[in-house]
Amino acid sequence: MLEMVFWDVQHGNSTYIKTPGNKHIVIDLGVGSYIGRNTNFSPLLHLKKIYQISSIDEVIITHPHTDHIDDILNFDELNPKVLRIPSHLSENDIRNANPSSDAIKIDKYLEISRRYIFPVSDKDNPTLPSNNGGVSFKFFSTPNCGKSNINNHSIVTIIEYLGIKVTIPGDNESASWKELLQNQSFTNAVSGTNILLASHHGRESGYCSELFDYFSPNLVIISDGAAVETSVTDKYRNAASGWDVKKRSDASYIKRYCLTTRNDGTIVVKMWNENQTNYLDVSIE
Repeated sequence: MLEMVFWDVQHGNSTYIKTPGNKHIVIDLGVGSYIGRNTNFSPLLHLKKIYQISSIDEVIITHPHTDHIDDILNFDELNPKVLRIPSHLSENDIRNANPSSDAIKIDKYLEISRRYIFPVSDKDNPTLPSNNGGVSFKFFSTPNCGKSNINNHSIVTIIEYLGIKVTIPGDNESASWKELLQNQSFTNAVSGTNILLASHHGRESGYCSELFDYFSPNLVIISDGAAVETSVTDKYRNAASGWDVKKRSDASYIKRYCLTTRNDGTIVVKMWNENQTNYLDVSIE
C-alpha cells in the first residue's frame, strides 16, 4: 500500500508518504492544526511519537518560505537520510524572502542545506521505484524564473503508483507554471493527474487554468488556514470530476470535488492492489 497523509497545518504545507517498500518521505514542514486549534502541532514529532518512526528516508522542501519550514527545528529528531531542496537559491535570496523574525528557522535551513549533498547514489535514493516498492517520483522546478519571488522556485513532485497520479507543488505562481508547461517532460508527467494539491494554498496567484488542459483531477486538496479573499476553491472544484470520500468518524461516503484541511482536517490517501484490482481510498476527519 502507498499511504499519503496531508496534514492539517493551518497556513502551511506538510505531507507524509509511506511507500509499499516501507520508505518514509516528507514533503514540506508546516506546523499547527486548524481544526484542533493547536498552533504547536508538529507533524515530525507526531511521526516519531505516534507512528513510531525513528528515521525519515527523504525530506523534500519545495521552497524555503517559513510556512513550509516551520517544523525545521525538529528536523534532526528523525535523522533524515536525504534532503532535496531548490539548491540554486542563494542565502541572500532566502533571507530576503523571509521576515527577520524567522531568522532562527532560516539559519537552521541553511545549516542543514550545507550538511546534505544531493544527488545521492542510486542505491541510497528512496524515490527510485526499485528502492521503494514501485512508486515513481518525478521532480520539476524552474530555476530560470526571477528570484525576487521564490514561490516560483518551488519543486513540483509528481507521484505515480498503480496508474494513479498525485501532483504536489509548492507555491508555484504564473511564471513558474508557464515555464513548466513549455517542458514536454513535465506535461507528459503531469498528464492524467488524479489528485492535485493546489498550489499556494488555493490562492488565485497559484491557479493555472492551462494545467487543466492536461488532466481533470478526481480531487483537488487545498492545504490552507482561514479563507482569504484570494482563495479560488470554486475554480478548483469546477475543474475536478469528483470522488467518493470516506469520513473516518462514521465510515460514510460522500462525493467530493475539493477538500480543504481548513474544513476537513487531515486528509489520508491510500492506494493498493487487491485481487488484481487497483484501489484509491481517500478519507477525512
